[in-house]
Amino acid sequence: MKFITKLKLINFKRFDSFAIDFDDNINILVGDNESGKTSLIEAISLVLSGSRSKVETTGLENIFNSKAVTDFLASDKKYENLPNVLIEVYFNEQHNIELSGKNNSDEIVCDGLKLEIVPNDEFGKDIKSILSQGEPVFPYEFYSIKFSTFSGEAYSGYKKYLRHILVDNSQISSEYAIKEYVKDMYNSYADSLEKSIHQNEYRKHKENFKNAVLTGLNSKVPDYDFSIRNNSKANLETDLTLTEGSISIENKGKGIQCFIKTKFALSKAEENLDVVLIEEPENHLSHINMKKLIKEIEGSEKKQIIISTHSNMISSRLNLRNSILLNSNSNIPVHLKGVEEETAKFFIKAPDNNILEFVLSKKVILVEGDAEFLLMESFFRTIASMDFEQSDIHIISVDGTSFKRYLEIAKVLNIKTAIIRDNDGDYQANCVDNYSDYSGFDFIRVFSETDPAISTFEISVYLNNTKICDDLFSPGRKTLTPLEYMLKNKAEAAFQLLDKRSSELAVPTYIKEAIEWIRE
Repeated sequence: MKFITKLKLINFKRFDSFAIDFDDNINILVGDNESGKTSLIEAISLVLSGSRSKVETTGLENIFNSKAVTDFLASDKKYENLPNVLIEVYFNEQHNIELSGKNNSDEIVCDGLKLEIVPNDEFGKDIKSILSQGEPVFPYEFYSIKFSTFSGEAYSGYKKYLRHILVDNSQISSEYAIKEYVKDMYNSYADSLEKSIHQNEYRKHKENFKNAVLTGLNSKVPDYDFSIRNNSKANLETDLTLTEGSISIENKGKGIQCFIKTKFALSKAEENLDVVLIEEPENHLSHINMKKLIKEIEGSEKKQIIISTHSNMISSRLNLRNSILLNSNSNIPVHLKGVEEETAKFFIKAPDNNILEFVLSKKVILVEGDAEFLLMESFFRTIASMDFEQSDIHIISVDGTSFKRYLEIAKVLNIKTAIIRDNDGDYQANCVDNYSDYSGFDFIRVFSETDPAISTFEISVYLNNTKICDDLFSPGRKTLTPLEYMLKNKAEAAFQLLDKRSSELAVPTYIKEAIEWIRE
């Protein structure tokens, strides 16, 4: 089995210097916006393609790290200080003499490929002349694109050292993207001899059509003949499509296109494909089709899969330990392999959750019910004089029995986490002893009423806002007291408080302490 072990980047897009290790099976890239998930998949695809045209189509101005360019133009602009782009893809040991060598930044003998974008020394004089101008523009046009193996040999897309496919569901609506996908799939299935035979036969059929069918028409046209196009824009690869039930993929709905493309890539025979790169597989998929797609990914064998996603379901159902967290403010990827296996299994089986929101957060308040969630933003606004959206803090509602599962992840990622929960009549047992395993982490704290008589959130809110609650919930009640109504209708009572009297509510002390602590 061939697979990628590591990717290294220098001055590629948002990354000035970056390295990431990959597992040989499933790798899930998660991160906030602008964290570089798409860039990593694009970098791998560019190197494996060996295609200068793909690099040129992307555009060097879109590939270079913008800060590297800005810093250079703000410097003394010496030719020898011009920034370079480097992308290195390290393979597992393949014992391939064409791949193995020290032609890499680690200077160790291993298998791999690299792409360099460097100044073309043949134009050194011209580049220096441009740089000597008062306000020079960056000389992208004078850079060379070089593909080489770690043995130092040049290579192109003709030689497939690692067969891969990029399934970019973010571009599903593009006709060009669909054609490129079909062409890539065809090139992965067909070997060089088969492709030559197919193209030759296709050209002969075109010629036969012209001679057999168009002859009568052409006899009527003086000086000119109708013919069939046969060039780079009209050949076998451009005319191919994928069909399901005699319906071509481009005529399917967007969600079905996503599903077909990904399923087809994953179902290929192992000898035809080594690496599957999937960009946002959740795009346009219904909940049911998302579950089906996850099953397809789980069932794929002898292929390395690298996925970028914003989906909670994908990140949790495919095992959190396969996730790699990227951060827009850091160039250090965080692997979630440190999450306990039992915790990862829990999130695989648990109801759909917002685990990805938790993983991507710096500070989180965890509450155990809808009532707390509904009122927490109002409480936060009262204490902090701002909305949650203006802070780096997220509030997440989870089942109270799941708190420890989230704390296991907080331990790995150092996420500052405040738990707001009921004491259920025994503060010491439920809120102190129950979390003794986390007492040594200063970024984890549990907040609750200490009085066992104030056992729930609703009792605390009522005692702190008795008149407001009596005014709202007494009218029309014959058997239930306002507090009894609040306890039996937790979410509805919280919504009524939020909707009608939120600005007047007094915040319970333990919640005030939690908000002040999380903001520190």
